[in-house]
Order: sequence, then C-alpha cells, then structure tokens
Amino acid sequence: MSKNPQNYRALEKGIHTDLGDRLTYGKYLRLDDILNAQDRVSDEHDEMLFIIIHQASELWLKLAGHEVEAAIRNIAEHDFRHAFKVIARVKLILTQLTQSWSILSTMTPVDYLKFRDKLGPASGFQSHSYRKLEFLLGNKNKKLVQVHRHDAAVYEDLKAVLESPSLYDVVLRKLADDGFEIDASKLQRDFSEPYEPDDSVQAAWFAIYRDPDKYFELYELAEKLVDIEDAFQNWRFKHMYTVQRIIGSRPGTGGSSGVPFLKKAIETSFFPELFAIRTDL
Repeated sequence: MSKNPQNYRALEKGIHTDLGDRLTYGKYLRLDDILNAQDRVSDEHDEMLFIIIHQASELWLKLAGHEVEAAIRNIAEHDFRHAFKVIARVKLILTQLTQSWSILSTMTPVDYLKFRDKLGPASGFQSHSYRKLEFLLGNKNKKLVQVHRHDAAVYEDLKAVLESPSLYDVVLRKLADDGFEIDASKLQRDFSEPYEPDDSVQAAWFAIYRDPDKYFELYELAEKLVDIEDAFQNWRFKHMYTVQRIIGSRPGTGGSSGVPFLKKAIETSFFPELFAIRTDL
C-alpha cells in the first residue's frame, strides 16, 4: 500500500480497540436484542421490511410520548421555555414517522398478501405507544383501553394516562391561571372522557390571536400545538393512504373496517378551538 492512499481512512491511534468488558455501543443500545427481534412468520422477503418499519415506528412513538409527558409537566409548572423545545421535537418525530410510510409503500399488494393471513389478529391498532400518545394529546376513548386487557402492565399504564389531564387540559388550566374565563366544566371534568369544544375556550384563543404581542407566549404555544396536530394528521393521512394502496377496501387484521376506520381518525382534532378561530380572525 502506498504511504498516502487516497481511498483509505487510517485507524487513528486514540481509537479504543481493547474494549473487553467495558461498555460498548452494542451493549449500551442492546443491539443484540433489537437486531434479533425480527421473528418472521413466513419466508417472504418483504416481511422483514414490514416488521422493521413497525418496530422502528414503535420506538419513535415511544419517544414522542416521552416528550409530550415532559411538555405536560413543563406547562403545568409554567416552564414554557422547555415546553417549546420538546413540542418542537415531537413535531419532527411525527414528520419522521410520516416518511416511513413511503418506505412501506414499496411493498406491493401481491407481496403483502403472501404473508398477511399469517398475522392472525395482530394489528397496529393494538399499539400501546400509539394509543398512549393519542391519550396524552387529548383523544380519549375508554373503550379503546379494552384492546389491551391481555397485558396487565400496558392496560394499567394506559388507564392511568386516560384518567389524567392531557396536554390540552394543562394548557386550558394555564389560560385560566392567566385570567381568561374558562368554563369550570372544562377545568374540572372527567379527563377520561373525550374533550368537547367550548365557547369560553374559543373566546380565550380568539383574544390571544387578536393581540399576539400582548399574549405572545400563549400565542406561540398555540401555534406549536397546531404544529403537532398538523404533523399528526399528516401521519394519519399517510397511514390511511398507504393502507388503501396496499390492501384496498379489505378489513384490517385487527377486526376494523380498514380504510373507512382510519378515515374517521382524520376527522378528530386534539385542539379544535385553535382551528375554529381561524375563520373569524
């Protein structure tokens, strides 16, 4: 080899090579567990794609939930600086999740049908991390928790999140603390019930948007919430469209109607008043 080869990167003297029992990259990330967690139910080539896309998505969803939980704590403590940071991160996580559907779309209907019947009732509808994220953001539905009764730890975790204030609930409490007249029924409600739009909440947001300089912190918070919903709805739409592209009008493996059921999710809103006020500004 020549003394100064161009297409070569030499191993620097300071790079650790004698790792022994020390903490390594693989040990820290438990890569043996992760990279050997693709237990296929068929010999079909594209099943590996299907599994890894969903496993990676579950990790991103877990991180998104972790960040929203932090945002809830931050806002409850009136710490907007850190809340804005993690909310911005959630938006980017959702963007990353949305892009993953494009990769899955490279699997054709013929490829998927070769192993779909072997999945049994397994379905993304049973995702713990997705359901938790929806609950944290405010889409509450008691009946959905029943899907997880087979796993006691997951069931109790979701039940606790279901019964706790969502991100929007703590934001409304912040509006009330800042002097906006929020109806008591929105502040002292059963948090396990779906949130319903309210005139007093809409009036508060309208006042904030009409004078953003006066209420800039709340105005910025509102727009960051809209960022989250925008990114989440893009994810929902791309999910629905990918499913339609691959299985058409077939029912879902989990027992849902498939595409029609996914379309209904797009019609739900985490922060409805923030969109309603835009008509009259």
